[in-house]
Amino acid sequence: MQEINTVNNARLPPSSKRVLTLLEDGKQRTFKQVTEEIDISPRTIRYAIKKLKENELLIEKFNFRDARQVLYQIKDVTRSDDAQKATA
Repeated sequence: MQEINTVNNARLPPSSKRVLTLLEDGKQRTFKQVTEEIDISPRTIRYAIKKLKENELLIEKFNFRDARQVLYQIKDVTRSDDAQKATA
């Protein structure tokens, strides 16, 4: 699969871009919620999430409501940039 599209100099497949677009509203979602909202196969979404985690664009959080599921959220890049400037 040829990777296209870039976010923060990371080469991402189109499926990863779609997941990022979905999560841009700031809401945390489970894998099941992502698959329900995006019309892509679960296997492709799993790959997209893997690529986003590799490029440090996505955070996995513990789901206190259901420990069997993980919550996904976009990593807040602006906060980490501000924190780096403050410590420099």
